[in-house]
Amino acid sequence: MLKYYREGKSQRSICRELKISRKTVCRYLAGYDLAVKGDRSVDGSIGPYLVSAPVYNSKNRCKRRLSAAIQQAIDEMLLVNDDNKQAGLRKQLLKNSDILKELHQRGFSIGYTSVCNYIRSKRGIAHGQEAYIRQQYAPGGSCEFDWGEVKLWIGGVLSRLQLAVFTSSYGNYRYGRLYQRQDTLSFMESHVSFFRSLGHVYPELVYDNMRVAVAKFTGHHQKEPTMALLQLRGHYGFTHRFCNARRGNEKGHVERSVEYVRRKSFGFKTRFDDLESANEWLQMRLAELNAAVQQQSGKSAQQLLEEEKPYLPVSNTAMLCAEQIQLRADKYATVSYKTNRYSVPDHLVGKFVDVKVLSDGLHLYDQGQKIAQHARSYGKHEWIVRIDHYLETFKRKPGALAGSVALASSDQLKRLYQAYFRQTPRDFIELLCFCKQNQVSDALLASVVERLLTSGVGHPGAEQLMTLMGNKAQTCPSPASCSTGLAAQNQLLQISSLFN
Repeated sequence: MLKYYREGKSQRSICRELKISRKTVCRYLAGYDLAVKGDRSVDGSIGPYLVSAPVYNSKNRCKRRLSAAIQQAIDEMLLVNDDNKQAGLRKQLLKNSDILKELHQRGFSIGYTSVCNYIRSKRGIAHGQEAYIRQQYAPGGSCEFDWGEVKLWIGGVLSRLQLAVFTSSYGNYRYGRLYQRQDTLSFMESHVSFFRSLGHVYPELVYDNMRVAVAKFTGHHQKEPTMALLQLRGHYGFTHRFCNARRGNEKGHVERSVEYVRRKSFGFKTRFDDLESANEWLQMRLAELNAAVQQQSGKSAQQLLEEEKPYLPVSNTAMLCAEQIQLRADKYATVSYKTNRYSVPDHLVGKFVDVKVLSDGLHLYDQGQKIAQHARSYGKHEWIVRIDHYLETFKRKPGALAGSVALASSDQLKRLYQAYFRQTPRDFIELLCFCKQNQVSDALLASVVERLLTSGVGHPGAEQLMTLMGNKAQTCPSPASCSTGLAAQNQLLQISSLFN
């Protein structure tokens, strides 16, 4: 346009050449003439006009939709909110979307953005983003803690796990561990595990307003710590600090660390046999991350941690983290905890037993004597039973053995029963009693069955098996490392499949 104008062409010819409106040509040429006639004492004063893209001037643009009637209606609803807030009805305040819906019901035509902008201007809320102050940390000062959720395939089942992450404020040293739940026991065990691995304790730990750390709010900025946090403080001698509500950034590092550890550790590998193998993988990845050299300091997090250790007190002996409760054994010789049932010896039906609950297991005691130990289940309405807890009852009720949950809980014993003892359940019960008395493992029993089968005995009986096992206090290696036991289990599986 300017090229044609300098060549002396008329505005009409420029319009025909460029196929644009004459008003547009007049507006831009008038702006060019105004810039040329301006102050030429400043070098390049016309430069910005020539190189800048056309911009629509919206400074004096009026609000066509936001009429006075709409503003009055919004003001009335904001007054209702103020009255409800003063009356303590904070959970019944109208949101911006509620105000917009009410305006539409009254017949007004306006958009959500216009309503939000007007309410923001009425409340005096600035449009700019919040500024933050970068902090500097001294060695051995504080450490930050937070939870994060991780989804992994554990044993072929997609599970939601909780990732506990500690991050040192000075050197960004990270430690993490996976748990089934974000409960008090996991909270305490994560601290014990962290202090044990470190060998030292940070003087101050920083938390957000998590339920396992904050018991209740006693004021706008005052929080009362939970009993679990107080017990940890008393045992290890550290202090705590809570950040303000919805201000996770006040912790400094750990909000980012949860996302960083989760992505770096489980971005590619998400399938594990069990929780323990997932934790082993996590520790290996954390060791690699802590060994990486940081750009700002030129040192690794592990090196910075070694610099911090002279400033950190040595940790005490590990704190025992367990929930002590009493439960009554029901008619099925089980105790119920968190909707799941765990077996106890059948002579304890109707009696109370002491239960020590850990994050990964339950230990049961009767008058100070340990009577059972089970791996903790985090499912719902599951039965975790051992068949040796019901042997006395099976002696009186042998017919109940075939369809019992106790027999179904052991695949190896179930296959052995279906293959050789379907017609003689009493013999099978006698065999189980013998194994319990002599502490015979399932792997040893499987290897003895294999010996009988390889020697030409087509149908091993209880007497033959007990004779071979004798009264020796033997311990067979685990099935994973015992080839004879594995062969016996495979053969039992093939035989039992014929009966099914």
